[in-house]
Amino acid sequence: MRENVVGRANVEDTPELKAYYKDLEKYEAGALWTVANKIEPWAPQSASVPVLWRYSDLREHVLRSVELVSPEKAGRRVIYLNNPGRRDVSAAVGWLYSGLQVMHPGEVATAHAHSASALRFIMEGAGAYTIVDGHKMTLGARDFVLTPNGTWHEHGVEANGSVCIWQDGLDIPLVNALEANFFAVHPNVQQEDSGYPVDGTTKTWGNPGLRPAGSKWSKGYSPMFKYEWEPTYESLRKYAAATDGSPFDGILMNYVNPITGGHVMQTIGASMQLLRPGEKTKSHRHTGSFIYQVAKGRGYSVIGGKRFEWQERDIFCVPSWAWHEHGNLSDGEDACLFCFNDLPVIESLGFYREEAYGDNAGHQPVAA
Repeated sequence: MRENVVGRANVEDTPELKAYYKDLEKYEAGALWTVANKIEPWAPQSASVPVLWRYSDLREHVLRSVELVSPEKAGRRVIYLNNPGRRDVSAAVGWLYSGLQVMHPGEVATAHAHSASALRFIMEGAGAYTIVDGHKMTLGARDFVLTPNGTWHEHGVEANGSVCIWQDGLDIPLVNALEANFFAVHPNVQQEDSGYPVDGTTKTWGNPGLRPAGSKWSKGYSPMFKYEWEPTYESLRKYAAATDGSPFDGILMNYVNPITGGHVMQTIGASMQLLRPGEKTKSHRHTGSFIYQVAKGRGYSVIGGKRFEWQERDIFCVPSWAWHEHGNLSDGEDACLFCFNDLPVIESLGFYREEAYGDNAGHQPVAA
Protein backbone atom coordinates (compact mmCIF):
# COMPACT_ATOMS: atom_id res chain seq x y z
CA MET A 1 0.00 0.00 0.00
CA ARG A 2 1.84 3.07 -1.30
CA GLU A 3 1.17 6.66 -0.21
CA ASN A 4 2.55 9.66 -2.04
CA VAL A 5 3.14 11.55 1.22
CA VAL A 6 6.45 12.65 2.71
CA GLY A 7 7.48 10.23 5.44
CA ARG A 8 5.27 7.39 4.19
CA ALA A 9 6.31 4.32 2.20
CA ASN A 10 6.04 4.92 -1.54
CA VAL A 11 8.24 2.29 -3.19
CA GLU A 12 7.29 1.19 -6.68
CA ASP A 13 7.60 -2.51 -7.43
CA THR A 14 10.26 -3.58 -9.91
CA PRO A 15 11.20 -7.09 -11.06
CA GLU A 16 14.41 -6.80 -9.05
CA LEU A 17 12.55 -5.80 -5.87
CA LYS A 18 9.96 -8.57 -6.27
CA ALA A 19 12.78 -11.10 -6.53
CA TYR A 20 14.36 -9.52 -3.45
CA TYR A 21 11.13 -9.93 -1.48
CA LYS A 22 10.94 -13.59 -2.51
CA ASP A 23 14.46 -14.11 -1.25
CA LEU A 24 13.56 -12.53 2.13
CA GLU A 25 10.57 -14.85 2.50
CA LYS A 26 12.93 -17.82 2.51
CA TYR A 27 14.34 -16.52 5.78
CA GLU A 28 10.94 -15.63 7.32
CA ALA A 29 11.68 -11.94 6.85
CA GLY A 30 10.31 -9.03 4.86
CA ALA A 31 10.88 -5.40 3.87
CA LEU A 32 9.13 -2.98 6.24
CA TRP A 33 8.23 -0.53 3.49
CA THR A 34 5.92 -3.13 1.92
CA VAL A 35 3.67 -3.18 5.02
CA ALA A 36 4.54 0.03 6.91
CA ASN A 37 1.53 2.06 5.80
CA LYS A 38 -0.80 -0.79 6.72
CA ILE A 39 0.62 -1.58 10.16
CA GLU A 40 1.12 2.10 11.07
CA PRO A 41 -2.19 3.73 10.02
CA TRP A 42 -2.80 7.46 10.39
CA ALA A 43 -5.58 6.65 12.85
CA PRO A 44 -7.06 3.45 14.34
CA GLN A 45 -8.59 1.19 11.69
CA SER A 46 -10.88 -1.15 13.61
CA ALA A 47 -11.78 -4.46 12.04
CA SER A 48 -14.93 -4.43 14.18
CA VAL A 49 -18.19 -3.06 12.83
CA PRO A 50 -21.12 -1.59 14.79
CA VAL A 51 -23.68 -4.28 15.60
CA LEU A 52 -27.03 -4.27 17.43
CA TRP A 53 -28.07 -7.59 18.93
CA ARG A 54 -31.80 -7.45 19.62
CA TYR A 55 -32.86 -9.38 22.71
CA SER A 56 -36.22 -10.17 21.13
CA ASP A 57 -34.35 -11.98 18.33
CA LEU A 58 -31.95 -13.88 20.56
CA ARG A 59 -34.05 -14.81 23.61
CA GLU A 60 -35.87 -17.75 22.00
CA HIS A 61 -32.58 -19.21 20.76
CA VAL A 62 -30.92 -18.74 24.13
CA LEU A 63 -33.78 -20.59 25.85
CA ARG A 64 -33.70 -23.37 23.25
CA SER A 65 -30.13 -24.19 24.27
CA VAL A 66 -31.56 -25.45 27.58
CA GLU A 67 -33.27 -28.27 25.68
CA LEU A 68 -30.18 -29.11 23.68
CA VAL A 69 -27.26 -29.13 26.15
CA SER A 70 -26.76 -29.43 29.89
CA PRO A 71 -24.47 -27.10 31.85
CA GLU A 72 -22.41 -30.15 32.80
CA LYS A 73 -21.78 -31.03 29.16
CA ALA A 74 -21.40 -27.48 27.91
CA GLY A 75 -19.32 -26.22 30.82
CA ARG A 76 -21.27 -22.99 30.51
CA ARG A 77 -24.46 -22.77 28.46
CA VAL A 78 -23.80 -19.56 26.55
CA ILE A 79 -24.71 -18.11 23.16
CA TYR A 80 -21.87 -15.76 22.27
CA LEU A 81 -22.09 -12.59 20.20
CA ASN A 82 -20.03 -12.56 17.02
CA ASN A 83 -18.84 -9.36 15.37
CA PRO A 84 -18.57 -9.87 11.58
CA GLY A 85 -15.12 -8.31 11.60
CA ARG A 86 -13.84 -10.32 14.59
CA ARG A 87 -15.15 -13.84 13.98
CA ASP A 88 -11.61 -15.20 13.91
CA VAL A 89 -11.21 -14.45 17.64
CA SER A 90 -14.88 -14.85 18.76
CA ALA A 91 -15.03 -11.20 19.81
CA ALA A 92 -18.08 -8.95 20.04
CA VAL A 93 -15.91 -5.88 19.44
CA GLY A 94 -12.18 -5.27 19.49
CA TRP A 95 -10.63 -7.66 22.01
CA LEU A 96 -13.81 -8.04 24.10
CA TYR A 97 -16.06 -11.10 24.27
CA SER A 98 -19.77 -11.12 25.14
CA GLY A 99 -22.38 -13.84 25.46
CA LEU A 100 -25.81 -14.61 26.88
CA GLN A 101 -25.85 -17.35 29.52
CA VAL A 102 -29.01 -19.15 30.63
CA MET A 103 -29.65 -21.37 33.64
CA HIS A 104 -32.75 -23.14 34.94
CA PRO A 105 -33.78 -23.35 38.62
CA GLY A 106 -31.62 -25.85 40.49
CA GLU A 107 -28.78 -25.80 37.99
CA VAL A 108 -25.20 -25.09 39.07
CA ALA A 109 -22.24 -24.53 36.76
CA THR A 110 -18.87 -26.07 37.55
CA ALA A 111 -16.52 -23.87 39.58
CA HIS A 112 -13.55 -22.75 37.54
CA ALA A 113 -10.88 -20.08 37.22
CA HIS A 114 -9.16 -18.47 34.23
CA SER A 115 -6.71 -15.73 33.35
CA ALA A 116 -9.42 -13.70 31.64
CA SER A 117 -11.34 -11.17 33.72
CA ALA A 118 -15.12 -11.48 33.57
CA LEU A 119 -18.35 -9.76 34.54
CA ARG A 120 -22.08 -10.54 34.52
CA PHE A 121 -25.00 -8.17 34.00
CA ILE A 122 -28.34 -9.76 34.90
CA MET A 123 -31.02 -9.49 32.22
CA GLU A 124 -33.98 -11.42 33.61
CA GLY A 125 -35.06 -13.97 36.19
CA ALA A 126 -34.94 -14.51 39.96
CA GLY A 127 -32.83 -16.68 42.24
CA ALA A 128 -29.50 -16.38 40.42
CA TYR A 129 -26.28 -16.30 42.38
CA THR A 130 -22.54 -16.22 41.83
CA ILE A 131 -19.83 -17.43 44.21
CA VAL A 132 -16.41 -15.76 43.84
CA ASP A 133 -13.57 -17.13 45.98
CA GLY A 134 -16.14 -18.32 48.52
CA HIS A 135 -18.19 -15.10 48.54
CA LYS A 136 -21.80 -15.81 47.53
CA MET A 137 -23.82 -13.03 45.94
CA THR A 138 -27.54 -13.07 45.18
CA LEU A 139 -28.36 -11.46 41.85
CA GLY A 140 -31.37 -9.56 40.59
CA ALA A 141 -32.18 -7.86 37.29
CA ARG A 142 -29.65 -5.17 36.29
CA ASP A 143 -27.17 -6.15 39.01
CA PHE A 144 -23.53 -6.15 37.93
CA VAL A 145 -21.09 -8.74 39.31
CA LEU A 146 -17.34 -9.29 38.90
CA THR A 147 -15.44 -12.54 38.52
CA PRO A 148 -11.90 -11.17 38.31
CA ASN A 149 -8.82 -12.73 36.79
CA GLY A 150 -7.70 -15.86 38.62
CA THR A 151 -10.64 -16.14 41.03
CA TRP A 152 -12.60 -19.35 41.56
CA HIS A 153 -16.18 -18.71 40.53
CA GLU A 154 -19.39 -20.58 39.82
CA HIS A 155 -22.96 -19.63 38.99
CA GLY A 156 -26.32 -21.14 39.74
CA VAL A 157 -30.03 -20.58 40.19
CA GLU A 158 -31.79 -21.54 43.41
CA ALA A 159 -34.35 -24.36 43.13
CA ASN A 160 -37.18 -21.94 43.95
CA GLY A 161 -36.00 -19.37 41.40
CA SER A 162 -36.92 -18.88 37.74
CA VAL A 163 -35.09 -19.17 34.44
CA CYS A 164 -32.27 -16.62 34.47
CA ILE A 165 -30.39 -15.00 31.60
CA TRP A 166 -27.43 -12.69 31.97
CA GLN A 167 -24.79 -11.13 29.78
CA ASP A 168 -21.23 -12.37 30.23
CA GLY A 169 -18.41 -9.99 29.40
CA LEU A 170 -14.78 -11.11 29.24
CA ASP A 171 -11.41 -10.10 27.83
CA ILE A 172 -10.75 -13.60 26.45
CA PRO A 173 -9.65 -12.33 23.00
CA LEU A 174 -7.15 -9.94 24.61
CA VAL A 175 -5.67 -12.55 26.93
CA ASN A 176 -5.44 -15.02 24.04
CA ALA A 177 -3.75 -12.39 21.86
CA LEU A 178 -1.18 -11.96 24.63
CA GLU A 179 -0.84 -15.77 24.76
CA ALA A 180 -1.41 -15.68 28.51
CA ASN A 181 -4.65 -17.60 29.03
CA PHE A 182 -4.97 -20.42 31.57
CA PHE A 183 -8.13 -22.30 32.59
CA ALA A 184 -8.68 -24.59 35.58
CA VAL A 185 -11.62 -26.56 36.95
CA HIS A 186 -12.01 -26.58 40.73
CA PRO A 187 -10.61 -29.82 42.20
CA ASN A 188 -13.85 -30.36 44.14
CA VAL A 189 -16.07 -29.33 41.19
CA GLN A 190 -17.90 -26.83 43.44
CA GLN A 191 -16.42 -24.50 46.03
CA GLU A 192 -16.70 -25.49 49.68
CA ASP A 193 -18.85 -23.43 52.06
CA SER A 194 -16.55 -20.65 53.21
CA GLY A 195 -18.68 -19.28 56.00
CA TYR A 196 -18.65 -15.78 54.49
CA PRO A 197 -21.97 -13.93 54.82
CA VAL A 198 -24.14 -13.86 51.70
CA ASP A 199 -23.70 -10.53 49.86
CA GLY A 200 -20.97 -9.67 52.35
CA THR A 201 -18.72 -7.86 49.87
CA THR A 202 -21.45 -5.38 48.93
CA LYS A 203 -22.43 -4.86 52.56
CA THR A 204 -18.78 -4.22 53.44
CA TRP A 205 -17.64 -2.06 50.54
CA GLY A 206 -20.82 -0.64 49.00
CA ASN A 207 -21.52 2.16 51.46
CA PRO A 208 -21.18 5.61 49.83
CA GLY A 209 -18.31 7.66 51.15
CA LEU A 210 -17.44 5.12 53.83
CA ARG A 211 -14.64 2.58 54.12
CA PRO A 212 -14.33 -0.07 56.84
CA ALA A 213 -11.74 0.92 59.44
CA GLY A 214 -8.68 -1.28 59.37
CA SER A 215 -9.63 -2.82 56.04
CA LYS A 216 -6.87 -4.22 53.88
CA TRP A 217 -7.02 -5.16 50.21
CA SER A 218 -3.97 -5.45 47.97
CA LYS A 219 -5.36 -7.12 44.86
CA GLY A 220 -5.61 -5.28 41.56
CA TYR A 221 -9.38 -5.65 41.28
CA SER A 222 -12.29 -4.35 43.34
CA PRO A 223 -13.13 -6.16 46.59
CA MET A 224 -16.78 -5.28 45.97
CA PHE A 225 -17.83 -8.11 43.68
CA LYS A 226 -21.48 -7.04 43.29
CA TYR A 227 -22.86 -3.61 42.30
CA GLU A 228 -26.62 -3.45 42.75
CA TRP A 229 -29.00 -1.72 40.37
CA GLU A 230 -31.15 0.26 42.81
CA PRO A 231 -28.35 2.31 44.42
CA THR A 232 -26.73 2.74 41.01
CA TYR A 233 -29.88 4.23 39.49
CA GLU A 234 -30.46 6.36 42.58
CA SER A 235 -26.93 7.76 42.25
CA LEU A 236 -27.51 8.61 38.60
CA ARG A 237 -30.74 10.44 39.46
CA LYS A 238 -29.03 12.39 42.23
CA TYR A 239 -26.15 13.33 39.95
CA ALA A 240 -28.60 14.39 37.23
CA ALA A 241 -30.16 16.84 39.69
CA ALA A 242 -26.77 18.44 40.30
CA THR A 243 -25.29 18.68 36.78
CA ASP A 244 -26.08 19.18 33.12
CA GLY A 245 -23.85 16.18 32.44
CA SER A 246 -21.67 15.54 29.43
CA PRO A 247 -22.78 16.78 25.99
CA PHE A 248 -21.51 13.47 24.63
CA ASP A 249 -22.64 10.96 27.27
CA GLY A 250 -25.40 12.55 29.35
CA ILE A 251 -25.17 11.51 32.99
CA LEU A 252 -22.27 9.07 33.05
CA MET A 253 -20.89 7.36 36.16
CA ASN A 254 -18.16 4.75 36.36
CA TYR A 255 -18.28 1.66 38.53
CA VAL A 256 -15.14 1.88 40.66
CA ASN A 257 -12.85 -0.03 42.95
CA PRO A 258 -13.69 1.49 46.37
CA ILE A 259 -10.05 1.12 47.45
CA THR A 260 -8.48 3.05 44.58
CA GLY A 261 -11.34 4.94 42.96
CA GLY A 262 -10.13 3.45 39.68
CA HIS A 263 -11.53 0.82 37.35
CA VAL A 264 -13.18 -2.29 38.82
CA MET A 265 -10.67 -4.63 37.18
CA GLN A 266 -7.23 -4.30 35.60
CA THR A 267 -8.36 -4.96 32.04
CA ILE A 268 -12.11 -4.22 32.00
CA GLY A 269 -13.90 -1.05 33.04
CA ALA A 270 -17.64 -0.51 33.38
CA SER A 271 -20.11 2.35 33.58
CA MET A 272 -23.78 3.23 33.70
CA GLN A 273 -25.17 6.30 31.96
CA LEU A 274 -28.53 8.00 32.09
CA LEU A 275 -30.16 9.85 29.22
CA ARG A 276 -32.92 12.12 30.45
CA PRO A 277 -36.29 12.15 28.67
CA GLY A 278 -35.82 13.43 25.12
CA GLU A 279 -32.07 13.94 25.58
CA LYS A 280 -29.87 13.70 22.49
CA THR A 281 -26.10 13.72 22.92
CA LYS A 282 -23.53 15.13 20.54
CA SER A 283 -21.20 12.89 18.61
CA HIS A 284 -17.61 12.08 19.53
CA ARG A 285 -15.11 9.29 19.09
CA HIS A 286 -12.34 7.84 21.22
CA THR A 287 -9.97 4.95 21.38
CA GLY A 288 -11.18 1.84 23.20
CA SER A 289 -13.88 -0.73 22.46
CA PHE A 290 -17.30 -0.54 24.12
CA ILE A 291 -20.20 -2.97 24.57
CA TYR A 292 -23.50 -1.48 25.72
CA GLN A 293 -26.55 -3.18 27.19
CA VAL A 294 -29.79 -1.25 27.53
CA ALA A 295 -30.65 -1.37 31.24
CA LYS A 296 -33.75 0.81 31.01
CA GLY A 297 -35.85 2.59 28.41
CA ARG A 298 -35.65 2.90 24.67
CA GLY A 299 -33.69 5.09 22.32
CA TYR A 300 -31.18 5.10 19.52
CA SER A 301 -27.48 5.42 18.81
CA VAL A 302 -25.83 6.68 15.64
CA ILE A 303 -22.55 4.80 15.17
CA GLY A 304 -20.36 5.49 12.18
CA GLY A 305 -23.25 7.24 10.41
CA LYS A 306 -25.73 4.38 10.92
CA ARG A 307 -28.74 4.65 13.23
CA PHE A 308 -29.56 1.76 15.57
CA GLU A 309 -32.80 1.86 17.59
CA TRP A 310 -32.72 -0.06 20.86
CA GLN A 311 -34.90 -1.05 23.78
CA GLU A 312 -34.37 -2.71 27.17
CA ARG A 313 -31.99 -5.72 27.14
CA ASP A 314 -30.70 -5.04 23.62
CA ILE A 315 -26.91 -5.06 23.25
CA PHE A 316 -24.80 -3.02 20.82
CA CYS A 317 -21.14 -2.24 20.32
CA VAL A 318 -19.06 0.81 19.45
CA PRO A 319 -15.69 0.02 17.84
CA SER A 320 -12.59 2.01 18.66
CA TRP A 321 -12.44 5.47 17.05
CA ALA A 322 -16.00 5.22 15.68
CA TRP A 323 -18.17 8.33 15.80
CA HIS A 324 -21.15 7.75 18.09
CA GLU A 325 -24.02 9.60 19.77
CA HIS A 326 -27.10 8.52 21.71
CA GLY A 327 -30.70 9.63 22.09
CA ASN A 328 -33.62 8.87 24.43
CA LEU A 329 -36.82 8.36 22.43
CA SER A 330 -39.13 8.78 25.43
CA ASP A 331 -40.47 12.17 26.52
CA GLY A 332 -41.26 10.92 30.02
CA GLU A 333 -38.87 8.11 31.01
CA ASP A 334 -35.14 7.86 31.61
CA ALA A 335 -33.01 5.59 29.44
CA CYS A 336 -30.00 3.89 31.02
CA LEU A 337 -27.08 2.19 29.28
CA PHE A 338 -24.75 -0.24 31.02
CA CYS A 339 -21.37 -0.46 29.34
CA PHE A 340 -18.16 -2.42 29.70
CA ASN A 341 -14.94 -1.55 27.91
CA ASP A 342 -11.19 -1.99 27.67
CA LEU A 343 -10.35 1.49 28.98
CA PRO A 344 -8.11 0.21 31.83
CA VAL A 345 -5.75 -1.20 29.19
CA ILE A 346 -6.04 1.78 26.82
CA GLU A 347 -5.45 4.32 29.59
CA SER A 348 -2.64 2.48 31.37
CA LEU A 349 -0.71 2.22 28.09
CA GLY A 350 -1.23 5.90 27.28
CA PHE A 351 -3.33 5.19 24.18
CA TYR A 352 -6.47 7.17 25.06
CA ARG A 353 -7.54 9.89 22.61
CA GLU A 354 -10.89 11.60 22.17
CA GLU A 355 -12.31 13.92 19.52
CA ALA A 356 -15.60 15.81 19.22
CA TYR A 357 -17.57 15.87 15.98
CA GLY A 358 -17.28 19.42 14.68
CA ASP A 359 -19.85 19.70 11.89
CA ASN A 360 -23.66 19.77 11.73
CA ALA A 361 -24.03 21.11 15.30
CA GLY A 362 -22.19 18.04 16.61
CA HIS A 363 -24.42 15.41 15.01
CA GLN A 364 -23.48 12.87 12.35
CA PRO A 365 -25.36 12.68 9.07
CA VAL A 366 -27.24 9.38 9.02
CA ALA A 367 -26.89 7.10 6.03
CA ALA A 368 -30.14 6.35 4.24
